[in-house]
Amino acid sequence: MRLRILPALIMLSLLGCNSHSTTTQIAPQVTHQQTQIDNDLQAIIDQSWAVNLAFSPELAASLGDASVAAKLDDLSAETLAEKNQQTLQILHTLKQLDRKNLSKSDVINAKILQDQLQNEVDMYRFHDHYLPITAESGFHAYIASIAKARFNSIEDYQHYLAKLKQLPRYFAQQTYWLKQGLASGITPAKITLNGFEDSISAFIVPVESSGYFTPFTHYPDHFSATEKNTLTQQGRTTVEQIVLPLYQQFYNFMTEEYIPNARIDIAASALPDGAAFYQNRVEYYTTLPMTAEQVHQLGLQEVARIRSEMEQVIKDVGFKGSFADFLMFLRTDPKFYPKTADELLKEAAFIAKKADAMLPKYFGKLPRTPYGIAPVPAEIAPKYTTGRYSGSNRDDEPGYYWVNTYALDKRPLYELEALTLHEAVPGHHLQISLNKELTDLPNFRRYSYISAFGEGWGLYSEYLGLEAGFYQDPYSNFGRLTYEMWRAARLVVDTGMHAKGWSRQQAIDFMASNTALSMHNVTTEIDRYISWPGQALSYKIGELTIKRLRAKAEKSLGKDFDIRKFHDAILENGSIPMSVLEQMVDEFIARQKATIKQASTG
Repeated sequence: MRLRILPALIMLSLLGCNSHSTTTQIAPQVTHQQTQIDNDLQAIIDQSWAVNLAFSPELAASLGDASVAAKLDDLSAETLAEKNQQTLQILHTLKQLDRKNLSKSDVINAKILQDQLQNEVDMYRFHDHYLPITAESGFHAYIASIAKARFNSIEDYQHYLAKLKQLPRYFAQQTYWLKQGLASGITPAKITLNGFEDSISAFIVPVESSGYFTPFTHYPDHFSATEKNTLTQQGRTTVEQIVLPLYQQFYNFMTEEYIPNARIDIAASALPDGAAFYQNRVEYYTTLPMTAEQVHQLGLQEVARIRSEMEQVIKDVGFKGSFADFLMFLRTDPKFYPKTADELLKEAAFIAKKADAMLPKYFGKLPRTPYGIAPVPAEIAPKYTTGRYSGSNRDDEPGYYWVNTYALDKRPLYELEALTLHEAVPGHHLQISLNKELTDLPNFRRYSYISAFGEGWGLYSEYLGLEAGFYQDPYSNFGRLTYEMWRAARLVVDTGMHAKGWSRQQAIDFMASNTALSMHNVTTEIDRYISWPGQALSYKIGELTIKRLRAKAEKSLGKDFDIRKFHDAILENGSIPMSVLEQMVDEFIARQKATIKQASTG
């Protein structure tokens, strides 16, 4: 029951839309009945989006509504209940819509919108809003992104100061939900919150060192000295008297009340209505009608397959010892680890530049947006994953591939090729940036993310590097395999812990004995799965689906299979469920065959 804790600005930075219009899929003859049904669907789409904007001023402001630029979202019980009620009504209307005469593009729209609305309703029913934190971080860290907005005018600073003054209400509302969670047994597992307080204390610093004060340390050149002095004084006073005390209060609450009383059991199935909740998450994150047991067994099969390939690499390098000995060698030999943060970032940049060069061979359509490389922010780095992609919803900013430079002795270089291909290109940056360029998609699709598609594509991108000539070093290839094993093991440990009674230590041991991940990464990852049930399943399920569909296309098209056209077809409809992706690939195959036949007949 994990709340979507990212504020709208952060959420939009991670998401996108895609590159080609789907209007070419509309049937050539449009009847009056079809037009009316299309209009009915559009009315539902418009109503749903209007609700999103009405209940999230942060989202509305990020999309250009200046009238709400000084507001934070309202997370009160009354507001969330009202939004849920309106969402239920829209969902009911959508379910009643006759879809048999919808255009093909609108069939996709209706499917994805219904999935989104159903998920919102489900998460409210399962009390997801009781959990505005995870093992990695929480609302207190994500809300700090308001300090990273663009500051070009006096109004921008005034809006920012107004938001800072709303933080007491925002923190009070989130703390209220945390207390509701304590009372009802809906909290993260206590074991996953070890060290969580560090993510709060990172904000308890002198005013001048606070990220919240950063906007007041530099101004546009056209500001007068008086304006600068006035704003600086207002900023210092607000941060000192309002912001910093909030974080101290939140620190006290978490360390004295919340963490000591968090639930002991790690399983999602142990939560109220937990078995139904976890099955709901399995289906949501895989976008397929799979059970936890089916996922678990698939994971065991994949683990066995990948293990045999890893054993072959060990044999090829001539290592004398067991599989466990080889993992220990990789985890402890200093030659596999960077000595400085700059060394790690520069190596990631070198790999990323090589990855850029492979793209024209495998893609016909490339994004216009570039990307940079930056360290994971220090305040969240200790419990954060090894790397992640952070995009932007603005056309004058790049995306960023974040690399975690915390605990360098736990960041092996042999994993860096796989990580870079996944997070930068041809993985998340390429896919999300292409999405951003498809302006014909409705907003609810432009600003959403289907994990099985996006993470499946990221993992498939790691595999694609093998074809493109990466992983020439056998240790780097072992790193690729350990990343694939990592995602396969997720199927086993996530379902094991949440549905089959596995202990945390049992999950750690399984992950540690089958991958070359450092023990720091293993424990961080396991705690992530505990506090975010089901999400880890999306990677391998998505990748296996894309691989299966590629094999299907290769078999059907034979020598006429074009990898560039296939990849463009995979990405051209944006982030979509796996069942829809299969339909799109079937249509791609049919179109290619028709084109080939037409060319052959002249």
